[in-house]
Amino acid sequence: MFKGHPKGLFVAFFANMGERFGFYTMVAIFVLFMQAKYGVSAATAGFVYSTFMVCVYFFPLLGGLLADKVLGFGKTISLGMIVMFLGYALLAIPTQMNTGLPLIIVAMAVIAIGTGLFKGNLQALVGNLYDDPKYDALRDRAFTIFYMGINIGAMFAPSASEMISNWILKGANLTYDARIPALANSFLKGTITDAGAYLGIAQIQDAGVTLETLKAFSERYINALSKSYHFGFGVACLSLIVSMVIFWAFRKYYKHADITETQKAKSEVLKSQIVELTPAQTKERLVALGLVFFVVIFFWMAFQQSGLTMTFFARDYTQHSVGALSYLWFDMVGLLAVFLSLGGLVLFLKKGSGKSTRLAGGIAFAVFAVLAFLRYGGYSALNEFQPQRFQHFNPFFIVFMTPVVVGFFGWLNKKKKEPSAPRKIGFGMLITAVSFAILVLGSMGLPSPKQLGGLVAPPESQVSVYWLISTYFIITIAELFLSPIGISYVSKVAPPKYKGLAQGAWFAATAAGLYLMGLVGGLWMKVPLWALWLILVIACLVSATFMFSVMKKLERASGQ
Repeated sequence: MFKGHPKGLFVAFFANMGERFGFYTMVAIFVLFMQAKYGVSAATAGFVYSTFMVCVYFFPLLGGLLADKVLGFGKTISLGMIVMFLGYALLAIPTQMNTGLPLIIVAMAVIAIGTGLFKGNLQALVGNLYDDPKYDALRDRAFTIFYMGINIGAMFAPSASEMISNWILKGANLTYDARIPALANSFLKGTITDAGAYLGIAQIQDAGVTLETLKAFSERYINALSKSYHFGFGVACLSLIVSMVIFWAFRKYYKHADITETQKAKSEVLKSQIVELTPAQTKERLVALGLVFFVVIFFWMAFQQSGLTMTFFARDYTQHSVGALSYLWFDMVGLLAVFLSLGGLVLFLKKGSGKSTRLAGGIAFAVFAVLAFLRYGGYSALNEFQPQRFQHFNPFFIVFMTPVVVGFFGWLNKKKKEPSAPRKIGFGMLITAVSFAILVLGSMGLPSPKQLGGLVAPPESQVSVYWLISTYFIITIAELFLSPIGISYVSKVAPPKYKGLAQGAWFAATAAGLYLMGLVGGLWMKVPLWALWLILVIACLVSATFMFSVMKKLERASGQ
């Protein structure tokens, strides 16, 4: 899978991995943070989150324009990392409950601007590496590998945020309870309906709490939990330092690709490398890109529910504790040990493998199997976890399904049956519809969020964790058919003088999807659960139908 690629790909891979680790650590807890610290409704938290994400994915359009016309890719990427670092540093400053909101808003704006400078231009830089004819056939696989780097970073983010949260809460002699933030804020606002029930929950944390001291307990719990979230945001600062070191230290491996058409035009030596398209060719390519951007809007509308309504579903409607075997899915150390052991077994059994490969595979199988067994032996009969832990499933499945999907497309390619990039995107939309159809089934018969008054559902209305795990698995397959392939398509079809801008437009389409995500999230307290997921199913089916209806035009623009 990695053979034959330029070394610059792996510099971008690791630089992106560090930045995404910090970003997804923040995303995993942001709506939980907003509701806990400021006591806002799900709709308000969703509005703030979606507005931020819209900005994160819209600003690459401006970042691409800045790189194309002024700074170039490398300098714009570097500036973006510095700006993001400042934003995360502001976000990490702890303040008391119901204070510091202006600082949060400023921090989010700074992070969004920095991400806009960084994200699209790094992808454009990777695309430049594959403009060399000897690498062009590897373009789709390259972006799939690059995408895996994003998700290795994201895979560990939820566990990191939970570890920090538990550490801070433990220092305050508290533990996480998903029920308390909403109850505490309701009590402090004087809107609680059953203070006695809340007192019973609070006494699990501190047996000495009484109705008279419940106000002080509520403030203490919210402040401790908020502090834990602020420290979680601080993780992004550390990961960005790693990204900066990698990107700057290994510049020699991508330096030759760090060139825009504007920079070529100013150089007598490089002028001959400028690729000129006719107005008709430019128009055909831009129209094709616009059609793809329109379709992926609906994918991101659905996919990004993971940070909003799917997080609410994990918190309010999904079991918060599981048995030892199921807990393997939630313990990243144990989960990695199991899958690395299976990977070693595959290497050991693979036909045609050399003796050294088989030996390494056998050793890996044995070592990681022992580690998994020891980890499993340390679990309790019943194991609790925080809702953000569900968000490690998508990046985990990305990392471990990428070789499978790449191998599948490689096998089809050898048989000359590999679908074109636009067809892969169309299939991805169909698979996305299937993923949310699972949640439609899993939500049948559950009380609506409005019926619960925004509180956590009682145990009898909490469903198995496997409804969400299954959804994450299938939507991950959809993502691998769509997102890295779409980025690759943009890098190939974009007119040369608009490369940075085109990658920015890909993210602007994502921003539009995130705006729609917020609108869907606003329905959380207004419609039955099954109806919420059904809206996403229908949207994905309609967009897939449109994609296949314009397929010939899209394939012609890319020469497929």
